[in-house]
Amino acid sequence: MKTARLATLKFFALLFLLPGLAGLIVSATISIHYLDTMPKWPAPEENRVVPRGIHGITIYQTPAEDRELNLIEYSSVGVFLAGLGLGVVYLEKWGSLQSRAAEEESRLAENPR
Repeated sequence: MKTARLATLKFFALLFLLPGLAGLIVSATISIHYLDTMPKWPAPEENRVVPRGIHGITIYQTPAEDRELNLIEYSSVGVFLAGLGLGVVYLEKWGSLQSRAAEEESRLAENPR
């Protein structure tokens, strides 16, 4: 694989990994905030009837808050896994490129022209 294509693969791996990781951190921060501020029992007058378990504690949130946090969590995981997959491909290609270069170098050292 050419080094330009390898650099592009590395770029896209980081392009997905970093925002995915940032999204996971944001969703964890929101969860901790919810743990501190949301009621620990259903509050139908506030429409907080959807349970969510956070660190073994059940809090109750609105359906909209549940959808929002689920969207952030699941999309962040998806983006992160896409970046992780591209990173694995990058490392595999980079490793094969390095081994081919080492083989070529040892072949040239054995048979100088």
